[in-house]
Amino acid sequence: MISKRLELGLFVRFILLLGMMYVTVQYLTQYTWLQVTSGILVILAQLWEMARYVTRSNNELARFLEAVKHRDFSQRFNENTNSSLQQLHKAFNLINNTFKQLHIEREAQFQYMQTILQLVDTGIIAVDAETGEVEWVNDAFKKILGVPYLKSINSLENRYPTLHETLQTIKSGESTQVKLKLPTGQSQLLVSATAFTLQHRNLLLIVLKNVSATVDATETEAWQKLLRVMTHEIMNSVAPIASLADTLGKHLHMERERYSSEPEVPVDLELLEDTEEGIGIIKKRSEGLLRFTQFYRNLNKQQQLNLTTIYVQELFKSINSLMRPRLEEEGIAFTCKVSTPDLTINGDVNLLEQVLINLITNAQRAVRERANPEIMLVAQQLEGKVTIALHDNGTGIPEELLESIFIPFFTSHKDGSGIGLSLSKHIMHLHKGTIQVESEENVGTTFKLIF
Repeated sequence: MISKRLELGLFVRFILLLGMMYVTVQYLTQYTWLQVTSGILVILAQLWEMARYVTRSNNELARFLEAVKHRDFSQRFNENTNSSLQQLHKAFNLINNTFKQLHIEREAQFQYMQTILQLVDTGIIAVDAETGEVEWVNDAFKKILGVPYLKSINSLENRYPTLHETLQTIKSGESTQVKLKLPTGQSQLLVSATAFTLQHRNLLLIVLKNVSATVDATETEAWQKLLRVMTHEIMNSVAPIASLADTLGKHLHMERERYSSEPEVPVDLELLEDTEEGIGIIKKRSEGLLRFTQFYRNLNKQQQLNLTTIYVQELFKSINSLMRPRLEEEGIAFTCKVSTPDLTINGDVNLLEQVLINLITNAQRAVRERANPEIMLVAQQLEGKVTIALHDNGTGIPEELLESIFIPFFTSHKDGSGIGLSLSKHIMHLHKGTIQVESEENVGTTFKLIF
């Protein structure tokens, strides 16, 4: 249709041009130069109009391609014209609408993916593999590291040198764990990387996930399995010793009494008494070890929680009544603060009281040698999570011991059992929460229970 209209338009214009040329030739032989000049001008105008007629489709095409180049889909081409461009304009508008729709769909998909990536709790960042410049970063990444803005990974060098070094050296397809002291406390981060190319640039997509809770749960489960085996073997080995010691003790006691009533029998009664006393000690320590093992095994087995809604203020009142007399006897200042009276948590009140008692007992031991001993219990809601923090101005925990304090039976105190903190961690794990510690030697320690 377009080609037929174009051919017909050219044919008509060509006939008119030939006619004008014939008339001009006639003017040249019969009339004055004025008519000849006018004829030549008309011929030139016809040639100009014919050239425009032939090239206007090309001009329209060039205008359309220019709009596509600049992604300008707002242009509209007149479809109501009676010229040969009508069908061309319709085709242009159809293509224009298609491009516009594709652009809208792609923009919608981009916004959709952008929203999803912002909502996930996994940190994601895209950086230039050569310069380290940040191309895109989601809010979770900045929230995990506690940075409001990130333009380049080099800006992390002063704050997190270990993480900066990892981000500089990590290769595509690799995953590694990094331990960092974040604003929320000591954490373990899983760092993974994937390379891709975008607009002829090599980019690295880095994923950052806080796996502290997962690692803690795995470690707790591993320790529980080991302790189940250990307690089972200890009880199986110690129980016969305690029973045998009890039998031997009774037998020696009877023999000593019999020989005491028969003075003519030459027996070293002092040796019998020493032996009986030694066996009694063996029996006593064996039974003590059995009780300790049984106690820990029972706690380790406890998986069912008596969950209730607990007002933190009431929980603190109970702890205050229980612990204040002991602390005041040693001159230790003890304060409890709750951000709002209606602050609540969902948990087992008896177990959580046990956790707080364990932490306060440890703090009491840590502040004994301080000039102005102080322990403070604070509860507040941070970032949608209830946090109970116990601060003390004690001697602090050496940095090399911070990784070990939650290991069962590990203790740095000669009178400690090493199960208080591991038990507290286990109870918080049952509540699907975490326990974190921050400490500085000769300054103090803070334990945080995060629900």
